Amino acid sequence: DNVKLKVQKQELKKLLGISHKFDDERFGRFINVTKKITDYSAQLETREEKVEDKAGADDEIEVPVIFDASDEEDDSGLDEVKEEDMQEEGVEADRTFKISSKVFQEEKKREDEKMKELQVRSIDAFWLQRQLSEYYKDAHTSVQMAEKVFSILSNPSNDDVACENLLVEELDYDKFSFIRKLRRNRLKIVYCMKLARAKGKEREEIETEMANDAKLAPILQALKKTSTAADRNTERERKQMKEANARMEEDEANADSNDTFWNKKPKAMLDLDSLAFQQGARLMSTKECKLPKNSEIINKKGYQEVHIPCLKEKPFKRSEKLVPFTDLPEWARLPFKGMKTLNRIQSRVYPVAFKSAHNMLICAPTGAGKTNCALLSILRVIGTHMNPDGTINLNSFKIIYVAPMKSLAQEMVLNFGKRLKDYGIKVAELTGDSQLTKQQIDATQILVVTPEKWDIVTRKNGERTYTQLVKLVIIDEIHLLHDSRGPVLESIVARSIRQTESTQQLIRIVGLSATLPNYKDVAMFLRVKLDKGLFFFDNSYRPCPLAQQYIGITAKKAFKRYQMMNEICYDKVMQNA
Repeated sequence: DNVKLKVQKQELKKLLGISHKFDDERFGRFINVTKKITDYSAQLETREEKVEDKAGADDEIEVPVIFDASDEEDDSGLDEVKEEDMQEEGVEADRTFKISSKVFQEEKKREDEKMKELQVRSIDAFWLQRQLSEYYKDAHTSVQMAEKVFSILSNPSNDDVACENLLVEELDYDKFSFIRKLRRNRLKIVYCMKLARAKGKEREEIETEMANDAKLAPILQALKKTSTAADRNTERERKQMKEANARMEEDEANADSNDTFWNKKPKAMLDLDSLAFQQGARLMSTKECKLPKNSEIINKKGYQEVHIPCLKEKPFKRSEKLVPFTDLPEWARLPFKGMKTLNRIQSRVYPVAFKSAHNMLICAPTGAGKTNCALLSILRVIGTHMNPDGTINLNSFKIIYVAPMKSLAQEMVLNFGKRLKDYGIKVAELTGDSQLTKQQIDATQILVVTPEKWDIVTRKNGERTYTQLVKLVIIDEIHLLHDSRGPVLESIVARSIRQTESTQQLIRIVGLSATLPNYKDVAMFLRVKLDKGLFFFDNSYRPCPLAQQYIGITAKKAFKRYQMMNEICYDKVMQNA
């Protein structure tokens, strides 16, 4: 403290190895930091005692002390003070020091205010993981670090100082501002994450603990405020359940004891086990197989051939015509650059897909243009969220495209991303291989997902904030309901319908499928109106006619059957070569 400011600045420049000009503001910050260091006094006292003891011992033994000439020369300059230095270190230096100190205090105050702005509603079970993902790019590392940090914060034996020291050791000094944020909001983070992770009785115990603690009670009150739409919907559902239970209890109390619901015997017992499909996805419900007209069966030695000719294209009806793109609004023509008209299937679907919000099931052969039908329904959603000035409110809707395979999901991301970029629509893939943070999901309008991934997302209660923005769900290859993945698709559809019924906000469901024999059953499952939203097109609507040929080998011996398969394959290749 007794050293002059200019000398301090020179010593500090040497210590830090700074060659350029050292401004007063930075120098003031360093001085303030050094004044806050108070834990060195004990060490200095012990060192001074040791030095004094040693000096006393030297005096007793009379050991001669030799001083270096160079040291005397170096120290001699420190005692000389020029008049110019005195002027610089006078009022000017004192004023600069005060200004630097004030700036530092204001910055610290602003930083402290930012620390206190952490809202309890923003903290869920994965809050730490999201925050640490900004520092650690690897998702696995951020998950591990989040668990370590949570264990340090939640350990009651760690006071604030010990907690901060452990966090600095774990996260390093470059994240000190983040560590201060964690320390200041320690109780909020720990108990909000505990509540988000807990269920049932464990959650009730945590809430009771928070209610009985004066420090934790305000956090619990902030969490219980029903300010968001999700909370209001949950509250409404609870109220409806209470009213329904009250009505049932009242009816039971007023009814005669011999005529209560529980005493009534059912008129008929339904055996659910007998209705189950024992063969699962391999079940063939049709017992007889009928071939189309003009089909031909040829019997040959050891095998049988079945030839099914390609269907002829059906003639246009009188009222049927192709829809030109000039019929679409000008803003809706951008994804169809280079095209003049919709094809036959798209023209039939256009009035319902683009001009209404009805659920749809489109059954058409491969390559018939079902993707453009889905695009028309996407443009319908974009149009309903368009402002009068032509801009689109991108934060008010989300569209889900369910693709059965990851390769198809990647293809659809590239397709839709290229065709919808003029609207500012962002398309992203959400599968097992590609993960998205909550911020990335919020910035995305169209999510291309696999059934399993979207099933996991909709099953979580914490993700209701952006699932409530979903306005359209497109399910590609919905004939996979008959596959082993069918139950996953069923749960996705059931949750979408349930959300529509509970929130009274329409989620449109569009199913795309190959030709189905029982398309009416699937349409009813998707809540499609059969007279408006159901479209079925047979193989005559294929853009490229397809002739089919089936060969069944009748030989019983395995070696002979294998040999005949090779011979037939070779002959057929040579015929069509």
